[in-house]
Amino acid sequence: MKLKIKKGLEVKVIAGKDKGKTGTVLDVNPQKMKVRVQGVQIQTKLDKKENQLIKTEGYIDYSNVALIQAAKKKKAKKKATKKAAKKA
Repeated sequence: MKLKIKKGLEVKVIAGKDKGKTGTVLDVNPQKMKVRVQGVQIQTKLDKKENQLIKTEGYIDYSNVALIQAAKKKKAKKKATKKAAKKA
């Protein structure tokens, strides 16, 4: 299945404990239908060698996010320039 949400786009969380937060997509896992969003689903892990806590973003389900900023499509831009050329 082709996913509409890609790395680097702006999304909003619409379900779950972080509902209402927005952020950019850091990573997409299309096989598991999961995405990582900056500042959402923060998980802490203890690094035993360094003896310090590491905070990272965890994966959330693809269906729990909505696209805010869509990428500009080159096809739409080409069509607009062709229409302008025909009118002139």
